[in-house]
Amino acid sequence: KSDSDTYTCDIGDAQSRAKLVVQEMPVLFKRELQNEEVKEGKQVKLTCELSKPDTPVKWMKGDTVLCASEKYELKQHGTVAELIIRDVKSIDA
Repeated sequence: KSDSDTYTCDIGDAQSRAKLVVQEMPVLFKRELQNEEVKEGKQVKLTCELSKPDTPVKWMKGDTVLCASEKYELKQHGTVAELIIRDVKSIDA
């Protein structure tokens, strides 16, 4: 996208110009979240893989946006996004 601009070919006495518009590819899931089962008190990791590295990810439980805390750890490495839920309780289902 950052390559979008007007480009010029200059031969001294004349110029030719063209405008380049780069359309961003949509971000897709290469690997979606998988259902997990875990015993109470344990830790679980939910992982998904995106088609574009370092794409901002928003983790949600129902309609609630999750933020990093003692309970939730949010990680992202390139195209892989992870949510770690610590000390899982039945209300986390």
